[in-house]
Amino acid sequence: MSHAGAPVGGLLVLIDPVARRLDGESVRIAKDVLSAGAAAKICLPDSQEEFARALARRGHRQPVIVGDDRALVRAVGLLHRERGLGDGAVSLIPVGQLGSLGLARSLGVPLSAVAAARAVLDGAVRTRDLLVDDSDGVVLGDLRIPPVRAAPRPSGPSVWSAYRSLVRTLVPPGARVGHRLRVEADGQVLVDVDRAVEDLRAVPASSGGVMEVTVRLAGGAPLRVKAASVTVSGSDFRYRADALVAGPVRRRTWTLRPGAWSLTLPRG
Repeated sequence: MSHAGAPVGGLLVLIDPVARRLDGESVRIAKDVLSAGAAAKICLPDSQEEFARALARRGHRQPVIVGDDRALVRAVGLLHRERGLGDGAVSLIPVGQLGSLGLARSLGVPLSAVAAARAVLDGAVRTRDLLVDDSDGVVLGDLRIPPVRAAPRPSGPSVWSAYRSLVRTLVPPGARVGHRLRVEADGQVLVDVDRAVEDLRAVPASSGGVMEVTVRLAGGAPLRVKAASVTVSGSDFRYRADALVAGPVRRRTWTLRPGAWSLTLPRG
């Protein structure tokens, strides 16, 4: 679903402090293009707290985030928690190191500051699905429980050298160590703690209002299902929600919210 993305109540341009530090020239270009094409209020928050306060006071202005993937996820998460995602579209002008813009690229946002700013002014609004967890965290694109790698062999004597020697014989340094997890999709058990999970990935499907869940098992073929929710429980695990790492937790449920937020993208 899409419609004209021209801002009606003006723009609230939130410039992430990391973006200002890393690429002031791209930030300047974005400000110039936006200010020339619309009524734009420019905010330069110096902390996450100031970022949150400015976003909460946006009024009828359309939020435009100038920053990397983390800044976008932070903004969408804040809007979700204040139940403000239905108020209008979010826009992103990606500014940051190339490795911190993978989500922006996957969402279809131009990585050029000029092209992204022009899309804010005359692009189209497209609705996007959202993964929401039971702690009110959000995932815009990619949820991962990545493999655990065994720690490198430390050097020098220690009080637990005998235990370390035993571990060396069992798990080579750098090897992938499986999680002991129970994974449920829409209430159905995919895998239980008696099998080692090397990797889990969930992303919104391209259609159907579900997520695509892939579970890779140690020594087995991957399991792939489509579901509206996925619950992971068991031993302590960390997970990566887009660009952010969270945990450790022992249980977490993610539920897909179809069309929960909107993003301004180039037409065509």
